[in-house]
Amino acid sequence: MQLKSIISAIASVAVMAGVAQAQDNYVSLSGGLSIQDNSNNSGNFTGVFTTGAGTTIPGGTSLPANAPVSWSTQFENGFDVNAAVGRRFGSLRGEIEVGYQRNGVGSHGNVRAAGIALANEDAGVLITGSANLGVTVGDLVADGQGDLSTLFLMANMYYDLDTGTSFKPYVGVGAGIGFVDVSFSPSAVGIIDDNTTSFAYQAMAGVAYEVSPSVEIFAGYRYRATLDAEVDVALFPATLEVENRASNVEAGIRVSF
Repeated sequence: MQLKSIISAIASVAVMAGVAQAQDNYVSLSGGLSIQDNSNNSGNFTGVFTTGAGTTIPGGTSLPANAPVSWSTQFENGFDVNAAVGRRFGSLRGEIEVGYQRNGVGSHGNVRAAGIALANEDAGVLITGSANLGVTVGDLVADGQGDLSTLFLMANMYYDLDTGTSFKPYVGVGAGIGFVDVSFSPSAVGIIDDNTTSFAYQAMAGVAYEVSPSVEIFAGYRYRATLDAEVDVALFPATLEVENRASNVEAGIRVSF
């Protein structure tokens, strides 16, 4: 009888240890509001560019290769969604995360080429061989069509603060790869439609609430960015570096198993 009790106790401990170990693993889902920082896009002509007819710039004007090109982009608020699988190591957690983030374009402005401000020039100047179009560059690009979207593959590390209550503040950092897609088409004029891969990084902070031993809900802030995304301009021969940085406010659920 005593042997049976011992065997039963050992079996119970083994089961409990197995459950405890299993609950070190988790999956999480989260999403929320993405507030994309404005971008100061800058680059260079990759070849000689011959202008169309501007207001003060004659059609056929040649702008040299490597001359600078730049404009600014303001983004609308967008969204992000994230899914992760991870494991706990005491107060630390490590995870692999896939995230997607998208923000529409609000407007563009401050267009410059070869050091020349183009806002008041007729938009024909942007298209080789074009006559005047009857709209300024500034008005054409102020119409914000297009978007900036990124698919993230990240490795993250978190620290959970044990408060002795159901509430657990956390901080975290991550690094990985961002697959960036840039589509700028103000007034339905395709300026950029390209994608690239960039190093990505992020920092997170928030608080989780333990609903049960295996379920937590959480809310937090995430700053996420990639190195500037270098893309090709479709309208004229140039490359451009687009800044890609966002502040995201999120909520989610984490389930341990």
